[in-house]
Amino acid sequence: MSHPRARLRPARPAALRRLAEGKPVPGRIGVLAAIERPLVIAFIATLGVLGGIVLGSAIASITTILAYIFMALFIALGLDPVVRRLERRGLKRGGAIGLVFAVFAVVVLLLAVYVLPRVIAETAAFIGSLPEAIAGIESADWFTSMSADAQTAISHGLDELTAALARPETIAAIGGGALAVGVGIISGISAGFVVVALTLYFLASLEAMKLALYALAPARSRVRLADMTERVTASVGSSLLGSVVLSSINAGVVLGLHLLIGLPYPVLMAAIAFVITLIPLFGSVIFLVLGSLVALLSSPAQALGFAIGYLVYIQLESYVVSPRVMNKAIAIPAALVLIGALVGGTLLGVLGVLIALPVMATILLIIREVVVPKQDAKL
Repeated sequence: MSHPRARLRPARPAALRRLAEGKPVPGRIGVLAAIERPLVIAFIATLGVLGGIVLGSAIASITTILAYIFMALFIALGLDPVVRRLERRGLKRGGAIGLVFAVFAVVVLLLAVYVLPRVIAETAAFIGSLPEAIAGIESADWFTSMSADAQTAISHGLDELTAALARPETIAAIGGGALAVGVGIISGISAGFVVVALTLYFLASLEAMKLALYALAPARSRVRLADMTERVTASVGSSLLGSVVLSSINAGVVLGLHLLIGLPYPVLMAAIAFVITLIPLFGSVIFLVLGSLVALLSSPAQALGFAIGYLVYIQLESYVVSPRVMNKAIAIPAALVLIGALVGGTLLGVLGVLIALPVMATILLIIREVVVPKQDAKL
């Protein structure tokens, strides 16, 4: 028979009974307990926010180092196809890496000795002759043959451009830009040694890095991971190497057209073409417009000749050169290429534009090979 007071005492909830017996409490009681302690939750949330801010600040402080690492890694992936081709010819990997870097060093030395001084001199000459070239447009035959309204509109635009170039702030901006370029060249030389050292390390230990990555995956997934990794690295290497080769061919064509037609600033325009045509798909079209406008400052006939010659090369590049150079790269829709180039250029400049295509190719490959099959398997 139960005690009389036991009947008068209200029954305790099951959760409190489990607490008294030392048993685990259901999750909803934990949530209710958390709600009942708002100061503790607020303090933990504040610590989380502060930790995120500290982590973000730490990452921001080493952004330059991370950029060097990514640059060296992508250069190593771009040079790896050449190293592998030399290995298939009978060279050991160390000898192949040494030969590739020797050729790379010779190319950089030739560019620094012969090309860079010409680019600087032609840039100064172009900036100095720009006001005179603009003023001479109004006396050109093609300008006088236009209608009066067109002449008035063009004259008004030229006057605005001349006034803008003559402003002190514009001159100061050009001078500051030239100083920034000089400082950038000096800092680029010091950064180049770091990138070269990291590239040598990544290129020499690329296979070991892949094996370490495979070891992190479960044993049942290592074969598939190895296959995807090889495909991704092959695509990245082919894309990077192909982009540089296509841009180099573009620069050579522009240099040849300028020398053949007799246009000024051939080395400067070739260097500009190399940088702009790193933009996939649209770089050649952009330079077609820019190069034709610069050539128009000399004469309409020369500008027309340059436009026709470069347009012919664009067609050859699209249907003959590019398919042969980029044959191992993953096909990417044009819209995604443009978006990737814009995002990469905004974040990392020329380097971002260069690596945008391989990154997009990698993302698409992962989606096609991993995400889509998993979704297809869900019935």
